[in-house]
Amino acid sequence: MSPDASSAAPRHSRSRDRGRGRGRRIAALAPSVVLAVTGALALTACGGGGGSGSAGAKAAEAAKVSVNPGDGATNVEPGKEIGVTVEGGELTEVQVSDNNGKKLAGALADGGKAWKSASRTAPGATYTVQAKAKNGDGKENAAKVSFSTAKATSANTNKVTLTPGTEGATVGVGQPVSIRFDHPVVNKADVEKALKIEAGGTEGSWGWVKDRSGADRVDWRPKEYWKPGTKVSLKAELAGVNSGGGRFFAKDYDVDFQIGKSQVVKVDVKAKQLTLFRDGQEVKTLPISAGRPANATWNGKMVLMAKEGTIRMNSETVGLGDLYDKMVDYSMKLSTSGTYAHAAPWNAGKFGRVNDSSGCVGMSDSDAAWLYGQLNVGDMFEITGSTEKTIDTGNGFGDWNVDWATWQTMSALKK
Repeated sequence: MSPDASSAAPRHSRSRDRGRGRGRRIAALAPSVVLAVTGALALTACGGGGGSGSAGAKAAEAAKVSVNPGDGATNVEPGKEIGVTVEGGELTEVQVSDNNGKKLAGALADGGKAWKSASRTAPGATYTVQAKAKNGDGKENAAKVSFSTAKATSANTNKVTLTPGTEGATVGVGQPVSIRFDHPVVNKADVEKALKIEAGGTEGSWGWVKDRSGADRVDWRPKEYWKPGTKVSLKAELAGVNSGGGRFFAKDYDVDFQIGKSQVVKVDVKAKQLTLFRDGQEVKTLPISAGRPANATWNGKMVLMAKEGTIRMNSETVGLGDLYDKMVDYSMKLSTSGTYAHAAPWNAGKFGRVNDSSGCVGMSDSDAAWLYGQLNVGDMFEITGSTEKTIDTGNGFGDWNVDWATWQTMSALKK
C-alpha cells in the first residue's frame, strides 16, 4: 500500500459562501454505490498425444468498492463524513475534490479496507471521489463517484462576526479573539473543536459569553496580556459544522494579526486622572472628569474597541432619556453600552476636580487629541475608584475581569 494513499490536510483558505436561493429539505444520505472491479482471467492450455486437456487458472475475486454518499446523491447534509470501503482487495489511493478543485483530506484505515474523510463537506458543493483498489491478482482498477451537498440559505446557516476582522491588523495587548454568532449555538463543543489558535505557544483558552446584544459569543484570551510582537492566527474550520437549531456554517474563516506595543491606560476615578503606561513605564498623566454619582463610570478592565473620531452621542440610545445629544470629538469606545473616553470641552474647569459626566471619561480637547493619537484598538483601560460595579463580561470585551481559573471553565470542552 502506497504511503501516499491519502491526501494531507490542506490549509484552509478563505472561501466564499456557495449556493444561493431557497434550499430544499436536507435528504438522508443516498445508499452507497458499489462498483465491481474485476481482475483479468488468466488462461493456459496444453495438448498431447491423441488426447486433449485444459486447466484454467482461477480468476481473482472481484474487488467491490463502496462509496457513501452514493453516486449521483443530491442535497446531502453538509458536514457528513465520506466513507470508502472495499471487499475482496485493498484500497491503494483515494482522492476527493470539490467543484473548485479543493482537496478533502482523509486517511486509509483497517489495513487498506476503508478510507474516511478527515475534513467536513461544505454546503453547496459537488464532490468527486476517485478510488483505486488492488485485486488479488495485483491489478489496480479505478472507481469514480460524484455527489452534491445541500445549498446554504438564510434559513439553514449561521453566520459570524470576527474580531479582529482585518487581515494583518496590529492590535493592543488586551485584544481577545472574538467570534459572535448571528444565531444561537447549541452544539458549543462541536463548534469550539473547529476553532484553532496559533500564537507562538501563548497559553490561553476559549470562553463562551453572552454578548450584550443577546448573541452567543466565544472569545479566546491569553492567561495574561499578550506579549508585544506576538503573531496570532485564527483558523475557524467551520464549513459544514452543525451549530444546532437546524443551522450549519457555510464556510471557513481565517485571519492573521499581530500584537503591538504594550499600552495600558490606568484611570483613577477617585483621583480624577488617567495615566498612560507604555511597556510598563509611565508616559503621561492627564486630568479627567468621570461619571457623576448618579451616572458613575464602570469599574473594571475594558478593551479599546474602536477609535471612532467625531460621533453623535445621544443619551436616548443608551437609556438615559434626553439628557444629551451632541457631537463629540476623539471618541474611543470602551463598552457596548456606550462607555467612551473622549473630549468634553463643556466640562472645562472640572477636569481633575469634579466628576460630572454621564458615565464616560472626559478630558480637554488637546488631551483627548493626544491620547487618541497614542492608542491602538486592543489597548487596555483599567478603571478603578468608582462607586459603580465592575462591567459585565459581555459588555464590550470584559473578559479580563474574569480570573483565569474561572475563564478556563467557560470553555465548552472543559465541562
